[in-house]
Amino acid sequence: MQGYRTVSQEASRELIQKRSRFIGQIRPVSSEEEAAAFIQQVKAQYWDASHHVYAYRLRQGQTQRYSDDGEPQGTAGLPVLEVLSKSDTTDVVVVVTRYFGGVLLGTGGLVHAYSGTARLALEAAGPVERIPCLTASLVCSYSQYGKVAALIPAAGGTVDDTLFTAGVELRFTIEPHQLPLLNRQLADATRGEVQAQATGECFISRPVV
Repeated sequence: MQGYRTVSQEASRELIQKRSRFIGQIRPVSSEEEAAAFIQQVKAQYWDASHHVYAYRLRQGQTQRYSDDGEPQGTAGLPVLEVLSKSDTTDVVVVVTRYFGGVLLGTGGLVHAYSGTARLALEAAGPVERIPCLTASLVCSYSQYGKVAALIPAAGGTVDDTLFTAGVELRFTIEPHQLPLLNRQLADATRGEVQAQATGECFISRPVV
């Protein structure tokens, strides 16, 4: 698995440019069907708007698409797409709705307004890095539990669940390169009695700083 950058949540931001109202809405998606459904939702919500410009990028098939929706070519959809591509954000769709204010903005003004609205929406949606990780588990005795449980976060892991039965089972998430280090520390701390085993793969999210 490879890491990627996306957004953590749906968000909306507005920009007023020479009396034209631009409404940027953004949502994380994982398919073209989800992107299309969101675009239609926005069109229905703002049915009386002048334009609904959109762009989306997907990891699936490395797909990216955009629409100017009647604005001059290259002044709307492409600038929105470039906001996503320059920030390397994927699995995301942006729709910028425009209510025309009666004043022509010109080519440069349109590019600035559409890209600026998309950028505001992107910032509001909480950009995150999706980090590939392993799910893993280990079993230890009750007497070993305290020191074993402390080693997992020290190695960068996150304990997701703890089961207390005949022994103690800890289920956790950890980056792949950290698991061998954790197992060496576990072996030292328990005289080789405890070792963690990978059980699957997942992603964790970290805010983009």
